[in-house]
Amino acid sequence: MKKKATPIWSKSSEEQSAFEGIHEFTVGRDREFDLLLAPFDMEGTKAHTTMLERIGLLSREELSLVLEALDQMLERCREGRFSLDPNVEDVHSQIEYELIQSLGAVGEKIHTGRSRNDQVLTAIKLYLRSEIQQIAELVERLFVVLTSLAGKFREELMPGYTHYQIAMPSSVGLWLSSYAESLTDDLELLSAAQRIALKNPLGSGAGYGSSFPLDRRLTTDLLGFKSMHVNSIYAQKSRGKTERFLAVAMASIGSTIGGLSNDLCLYLGQNFGFFSFPDTITTGSSIMPHKKNPDVFELIRAKTSRLQSLPSELTLLSHNLATGYNRDMQLTKEILFPAIQELKSCLKMLIGVLPELKVEKGLLNDPKYEYLFSVEKINQLMQKGTTFRQAYQEVGKSIQNGCYTYEPSELHYSHVGSVGVLGLDLIGKDFYEVLEKIKE
Repeated sequence: MKKKATPIWSKSSEEQSAFEGIHEFTVGRDREFDLLLAPFDMEGTKAHTTMLERIGLLSREELSLVLEALDQMLERCREGRFSLDPNVEDVHSQIEYELIQSLGAVGEKIHTGRSRNDQVLTAIKLYLRSEIQQIAELVERLFVVLTSLAGKFREELMPGYTHYQIAMPSSVGLWLSSYAESLTDDLELLSAAQRIALKNPLGSGAGYGSSFPLDRRLTTDLLGFKSMHVNSIYAQKSRGKTERFLAVAMASIGSTIGGLSNDLCLYLGQNFGFFSFPDTITTGSSIMPHKKNPDVFELIRAKTSRLQSLPSELTLLSHNLATGYNRDMQLTKEILFPAIQELKSCLKMLIGVLPELKVEKGLLNDPKYEYLFSVEKINQLMQKGTTFRQAYQEVGKSIQNGCYTYEPSELHYSHVGSVGVLGLDLIGKDFYEVLEKIKE
């Protein structure tokens, strides 16, 4: 008969009743996020026990039993059949409990030379590494959408603005490719976060190592880390820092796609009228039949605005803690893990809806854009020998006196990154050079 699950460090019934509610308080929302870590904890345990066999603390037969049992658990994870017993504190205890139930004394050996601290930290780093790869893949897909649309609409002129005032001619292609290039810098931050996530903390124990002859280089190789956190104390201090670096990158990506969404909210409105989307993408009003609301883009703007608080929240949580593990770090999961899923959902939504963008023709024919070409008028006068300052004053006076006229013909922009020369090849080159660092 299967024994009832109990925490690895359980209290007596008298002690438990005396502290009723403390367990629930300290566990908090941890169990909610632990299933995300389950497969990564199993992989970490496989590497750790393989190392234990290598240094003579497990026999080859014992290792074979452990690896087989862990592979069966991983299969259950993939099939969605792995769960936490209500009486087990967390996923790490659940895995050890199941191994003890199936393997007896062999299962009781798997925690040799390891602390819950470096076990959890390893699982989190493996999880974050996987999520960084997924975020990077979604950013790449969005980049492809943006550059494809920029190329498609490179000839479609639209007003450019400064201070919310009509400024100079722009193009739909120039506007879209500005956000594509922004993603390149965002990826640089994501790459930095990944480099920290690719350092192995396993073997640092509770922060002070182990008297067992652990082979940390072996577990580093087995788990696909690029290097290890050498100092065992700093390995523990890296918890919170890894999350902060990723939070900065996520906030930066969020700022880019939030800005794009904000522009779309403006440009879809009747006062601008630059773009439209099919009715399936916009929503209506319960009372005003003419409305087509950009709810998708408003929600992306709101969700990515919330992401801007992530770095500060994680910094405030972790920056002033004493050396050594502190339970405060548990809360990093409930701050960061849902935010990762939120960012991914926003990226997926943009990837899905942006290809449906429709551009209104002849945007600059509206009389309110009359002064959009004032700089072109200045340039025209300069080509006839007038100095810039003289031309500026002449055009300014004509506007002030109501006698300004200019009939725009073709725009002649020739420098890279302008209306006429988007430089999409250069933007793409830079983007994929950064992306390659993440994919290595």
